[in-house]
Amino acid sequence: MASRVEREISVWGTEIYISAGSEKIDSTEIERVISGVEAFFFDVDDELSTFKPNSSVSRIRQHKLHIDDAPDIVKEVWRGCLKARELSFGAFDPWSVEGGFDPSGYVKGWAAKKAAEMLVAAGCNSVQVNAAGDIALRGGFEGAPWKIGVINPENKSEIVQVFEIQDGNIATSGSYEKGAHIKDPHTGLIAIGAKSGTVIGPDGGICDALATALMVDGRDSAQWIGNPELSEYTFWAINRHDESAWSFGPNLGLAQ
Repeated sequence: MASRVEREISVWGTEIYISAGSEKIDSTEIERVISGVEAFFFDVDDELSTFKPNSSVSRIRQHKLHIDDAPDIVKEVWRGCLKARELSFGAFDPWSVEGGFDPSGYVKGWAAKKAAEMLVAAGCNSVQVNAAGDIALRGGFEGAPWKIGVINPENKSEIVQVFEIQDGNIATSGSYEKGAHIKDPHTGLIAIGAKSGTVIGPDGGICDALATALMVDGRDSAQWIGNPELSEYTFWAINRHDESAWSFGPNLGLAQ
């Protein structure tokens, strides 16, 4: 008989939801593994937060720490951010923000993916890690793919698209919680490319970052989403100035 544990973890100023099921290990062992995931999340916060003055990222921003001397976890995120900036032609650029390097637009998706991998490695075969909308999914749920809905940024009671995902990651960026908070790295002004951007793919950090890039570039992201390196990624966006949406990639979702 399969065991399943669900837990919410408060960290990074938000709630992270974990659902982990297994046919190999019991609920007590799943709880133990989730406790390890929780410790990982707090380590991420300690090292990568821009709000903690003694975190490695804050010390980099204060010019008190060079990336070459930073912990491995920080170097890994730095490299991922460099890759995301390259893939998006600079539409995602955590070095362009006021105060210097800010990986916030990459970290949640990256950490959710790492957490899901920890749970799978321990014997879980059905996993969801939802880090405030940056979601890692493994193994489906009750014999079917996970179904993840995208909410209308102007009406939170309306789901405007649903994606089926067996194994992968999905991130959505928009004006859901913080309003118009994403800035265009090219201009320094509020991004006006899209009203909402969703990315599905194998790397949670890249999904997180490119969802932000969709908000910045909107339809202009056509210049980079066709990159062969992104062939396993799906992009879905709501246009800024009307209610139409467009998509590109292998997972085009379910009709609503």
